[in-house]
Amino acid sequence: MPQLSDAPSIVILTGAGISAASGLATFRDRGGIWAQVDYREVATPEGFARNPAKVQDFYNFRRREALAVEPNDAHHALARLELAWPGDFLLVTQNVDDLHERAGSKKLLHMHGELNSVLCLKCESRHGWREDIDAAATCPACGGTGTLRPDIVWFGEIPYHMDRIETALDKAALFLSIGTSGTVYPAAGFAEMARRAGARTIEINLEASGRGSLFHECITGPATDTLPAFVDRLLADQQ
Repeated sequence: MPQLSDAPSIVILTGAGISAASGLATFRDRGGIWAQVDYREVATPEGFARNPAKVQDFYNFRRREALAVEPNDAHHALARLELAWPGDFLLVTQNVDDLHERAGSKKLLHMHGELNSVLCLKCESRHGWREDIDAAATCPACGGTGTLRPDIVWFGEIPYHMDRIETALDKAALFLSIGTSGTVYPAAGFAEMARRAGARTIEINLEASGRGSLFHECITGPATDTLPAFVDRLLADQQ
């Protein structure tokens, strides 16, 4: 195994496709969440202001749904890669579930927030939260009632951790895009940023996203099959 300074740095981006095999719905696929629900009603600050109860109900359901499923082989493969990799490693997920954490991932950033977290609109504090949120929910920090919202980045809001992500992309030698269409910015620009910085870019997806010019390699098929095999190959190359 090479020394830490000799191993290439890795940045990985995951999307809804990696959690689909665990039973969670995707968003933009045919029959996905946004084909059934108007995002403007449940995933915008304006929608929350108009009807907070509807928004809370939407995320309460999604929170319960996510807690009822388990990490799959793709999640476990990334946790195994993180543990074994001798160089810098960063996993960036667009997903708001906690399946990466439950699989063992630690070097992880949720750029779109987390279902198991709430944000207080009064004091701007964040708190872990696994129960339903309703109008009577009280902020643990300031005691405000009816001030909690899901700690989710909604349409029109700025994703979290962008400075750290961009710094990592600028230093990456390998960039993986897994289970995401790559059509929503700023995440849609990550492959281009990494490639421009000199990284090898690889897409692992159920089907090719059609953005092949940004990737040196495209691996298609279920992530539960393709990703464990890819991780085995990557770690073997570092022996």
